[in-house]
Amino acid sequence: MQALPRSTQPMEAPVRNVWVIAKREFAGYFNTALAFVFVVIFVALTSAFAFYVGNMFGRGQADLFPFFQYHPWLYLMLVPAVAMRLWAEERKSGTIELLMTLPIAPWQAILGKFLAAWAFVGVALFLTFPIWITVNVLGDPDNGVIFASYIGSFLMAGAYLAIGSFVSALTKNQVIAFIVAALICFLFIMAGLNLVLGFVREWAPAFIVSGLESMSFLSHFNQITKGVISLPTLIFYLSLIAFFLFANTLAVEQKKAE
Repeated sequence: MQALPRSTQPMEAPVRNVWVIAKREFAGYFNTALAFVFVVIFVALTSAFAFYVGNMFGRGQADLFPFFQYHPWLYLMLVPAVAMRLWAEERKSGTIELLMTLPIAPWQAILGKFLAAWAFVGVALFLTFPIWITVNVLGDPDNGVIFASYIGSFLMAGAYLAIGSFVSALTKNQVIAFIVAALICFLFIMAGLNLVLGFVREWAPAFIVSGLESMSFLSHFNQITKGVISLPTLIFYLSLIAFFLFANTLAVEQKKAE
């Protein structure tokens, strides 16, 4: 009966380490006014784009398409701003050396910090729920589509964060981390634009066009906003997150070895 806890301890320790780091980092976001400023800006911008730019009331349709269609572009500016401090600040202040001396694996610290940042963005996204309520009061929307769109938006935010976390581990300068992460995310968005795909179709075979489109945030997110969360879309976002977190781990371990 006593052998079970000892056998499960090696599996429980990494999970506990990730949880402790994630909890500490998540609480740290709300120790400064920066978190509240980010949440206010996020909610204000998403609302402004939905109601004014997207003309949600003037469309005469009870849905949140105008709200979600701008998320890829809003995340382009807001999410790298969250991700840029994940590791660049640690390197600049020198606390990364202290962190690496703790009895935890680098991947545990990386996953913990990433999950905290993802949860923080998730809180900001959750606080837009009054817009969902407003649409239900004014009409009869397809709440299944709206729920799927929220899931897709959260997954896309995670992909943005994973890219930003990786870039943040490469530099001490938060501004550089922000610009490079935003640029990489911008390329992932542009891959799905009809303008880009039309240009590529003129000289590239169909499989290249299809491959380029399959690598776009826009292509997958637009599918989700129609209420379709397909397995390829889930694999795309989750594998992208896993890839950049793995690259993040290699970058941190490289800096640790220096």
